[in-house]
Amino acid sequence: MIKIMKNRVNSWAIIGAFVFMIVQVICDLYLPTLTSDMINKGVAQGNVSYIWQVGYIMLGVAAVGIVAAVGNVFIASRLAQKLGHSLRSNIYEKVLHFSSYEFDQIGNSSLITRTSTDVLQIQNVTVMMLRMMIQAPIMLIGASILAYNKQKELTVIFLVAVPILIIVIAAVMTFAVPLFKTLQKRIDHINLVFREGLTGVRVIRAFNQDGYEQDRFDGVNKEYTDNARKVFSITALMSPMMTLVLSATNIAIIWYGGHLIGDMSMQVGNLVAFMTYAMQILSSFMMLSMVFVMLPRAQAAAARINEVLDKNDSIEDRPGAVTIDRSQLGESQLSFSQVNFRYVGAEKAALTDINFEAKAGQTIAIIGGTGSGKSTLINLIPRLFDVESGDIKIDGKSIYELTQASLHDQISLVQQKTVLFKGTIRSNLQFGNENATDDEMWHALEIAQAKSFVEESTDGLDGIVEQDGDNFSGGQKQRLAIARSLVKKASVYLFDDSFSALDFKTDAKLRGSLKTDENVKDSVVLVVAQRISSVTGADLILVIDGGKIVGKGTHEELKATNKTYQEIMQSQIREGDAE
Repeated sequence: MIKIMKNRVNSWAIIGAFVFMIVQVICDLYLPTLTSDMINKGVAQGNVSYIWQVGYIMLGVAAVGIVAAVGNVFIASRLAQKLGHSLRSNIYEKVLHFSSYEFDQIGNSSLITRTSTDVLQIQNVTVMMLRMMIQAPIMLIGASILAYNKQKELTVIFLVAVPILIIVIAAVMTFAVPLFKTLQKRIDHINLVFREGLTGVRVIRAFNQDGYEQDRFDGVNKEYTDNARKVFSITALMSPMMTLVLSATNIAIIWYGGHLIGDMSMQVGNLVAFMTYAMQILSSFMMLSMVFVMLPRAQAAAARINEVLDKNDSIEDRPGAVTIDRSQLGESQLSFSQVNFRYVGAEKAALTDINFEAKAGQTIAIIGGTGSGKSTLINLIPRLFDVESGDIKIDGKSIYELTQASLHDQISLVQQKTVLFKGTIRSNLQFGNENATDDEMWHALEIAQAKSFVEESTDGLDGIVEQDGDNFSGGQKQRLAIARSLVKKASVYLFDDSFSALDFKTDAKLRGSLKTDENVKDSVVLVVAQRISSVTGADLILVIDGGKIVGKGTHEELKATNKTYQEIMQSQIREGDAE
């Protein structure tokens, strides 16, 4: 918790909350004394003017206490919200720099929980700390001293009540803390299953697995429910047990105090004040017990948040990395030199001894079977993964000599899974280049063969894009993603199986437009494809099998000489598709 709050919490705000709380507690502690004086000197002696005089003072003290309480709550709430805002921003910023390795380690569902539920726990405890954690000990000490001053004989009752309260609090914490920690993991699991169900709803329906998925969700939901029922049942025992102790304490005070009044050794007003101080003492213990119950849960949440914030990025800018823009680079080119790569923890290398060069205006196609390493090769260029050995150069500079931001400025990437953001067609295209003009966007849409269906939309570039682009077909989404990449001026364009949802005619038109486009012809184009028809026009085709390049050449050369390429051709639906 301390680490979470360090550099994120304004120390002056804490001081302000502390001062307001001290004022509130002083007012709360002073009111029983005034009540005692009013009874002893006013009511008992029939002094009405004194009753009015003390009454006005009590009103003033109460008003000051209310103002102080409002000030404390305002500062505590504002500080907690700012802390939550800062934490969510820090987590999001950190996650944006994660590689696939870090995502796999923590999990998407867990990241969502840590950004929402865990941060909320921190916020709640922050308010509690600035309220109860300050109020309880000050009131406990102050009320104990004032109660002793009023009637020290009655304080013997606390020697019985306080140990019982401590035992109750300790018992609840012992059983509740481990369950609170488990509860957060159960939330992660629910988010995971629920998220999979939402994203895979079409697959679930297609295979008629509604019942299975419902049972699966019911299972994790029941685990969470059972855990929550246990932990909240245990913590719920706190209130009635505390009430029982408070009631028993009040009975003991009244009984003993009544005897003292009967013996003329105690005034009625002192008994009333003592009872109020006793309530304040015991309620302070109740507040502390709530803090002690919530703190472990917040501590668990803080540990999970720190795990994200403290995680070292597996991919970082290397010492001496420089920032340059495209104008400082020479003619576009891309080269792989003896590149080897393996995934973390894998025994076998995913790519072995990859060597090739591409120059401006060239289109390089990569083809191979599923799992051969095509996408892995593409992902090495923008440093989504780092090579094990070897080097990759763009425009004559090693990608490791550049900062990641500078490297990404030179690259435009369309990945296998098309991602569109909720908004408009315009906002999605400007994601590639925020300064793009309408003419540039329409030109990119024309190259991507998307101009026709965007023009048919009543809103054109301002047409609505739903979350994940769900209001477009698979082919339309791919074409919009391709257009977005073309809006950006880059040295290297990467298309990772980005034409798979297009029909053969649209595919051919798009590749022809890319070949002749003025903006693209000065860049290197790298295309990963499954279909032979998507690579036939490439200047160089790389055939990958088992993470190795087993063939290089044009379509005609590979068709005549490369066995792997021939097998891929034969596996296509019609041999005519490969022509």
